[in-house]
Amino acid sequence: MNAHEIDYKIHGEEMQHVEIELDPTETAIAESGAFMMMDDGIQMQTIFGDGSQQTGGLMGKIFSAGKRLLTGESLFMTAFTNVGQGKKQVHFASPFPGKIIAMNLAEHGGKMTCQKDAFLCAAKGVSVGIEFQRNLGTGIFGGEGFIMQKLEGDGMAFVHAGGHVHERRLMPGEVLKIDTGCVVAYTKEIDFDVQFVGGIKNTIFGGEGLFFATLRGPGTVWIQSLPISRLASRIMAYGTFGRRKEEGSILGGLGNLLDGDGI
Repeated sequence: MNAHEIDYKIHGEEMQHVEIELDPTETAIAESGAFMMMDDGIQMQTIFGDGSQQTGGLMGKIFSAGKRLLTGESLFMTAFTNVGQGKKQVHFASPFPGKIIAMNLAEHGGKMTCQKDAFLCAAKGVSVGIEFQRNLGTGIFGGEGFIMQKLEGDGMAFVHAGGHVHERRLMPGEVLKIDTGCVVAYTKEIDFDVQFVGGIKNTIFGGEGLFFATLRGPGTVWIQSLPISRLASRIMAYGTFGRRKEEGSILGGLGNLLDGDGI
């Protein structure tokens, strides 16, 4: 294996965190802000670029960091190395309610494509790069953008998703249609495209968007029930101008006055 071989345990239900066990000299890499806690004897170091071994010199590191910048991530990642004696643990937490998915890249052909903000942490040696959508229409209308994250290597990687996660294995030629925001990750064999919903009533009154993702097997896709963008839009809607939108209430703002919350 090129990547460090790490052990792990995922704790919790809706607000999960992953515990990674490091042998001496082993390293885990993580996105900025994912760190939760660690044992004494683990050294934290900021690295430039992705989590690969970075043997390509300065230009290779700059190119690696530039790819991360295109996905909206920081130029830097954090490496956590066990410099002590015996096994040590470091913990990383998901940034919003949902699930953490553990993926052994060696079991999925060494490559995984995921949402550009889904990556949480991985074993050192896993490369976090970019995946350009081959179809320009997919990039423009797909909801997840023209650029997604690409995880490559033969080690463990961890991604986070909102709500409940459903793993679906597609047979050759089998097609699954999904809301674009609900796609967390898929294996390299999957053919990903975007399809127009169609129908004038669906377009104007449907409320589900104009496009949905189509994934054609064979391969595996991970689907989240609550995209963070959907959660954020609901919070914004309920918080507009400090008002509560009372579901099913005919009193509206007057109801807020009656129950003491004001307008």
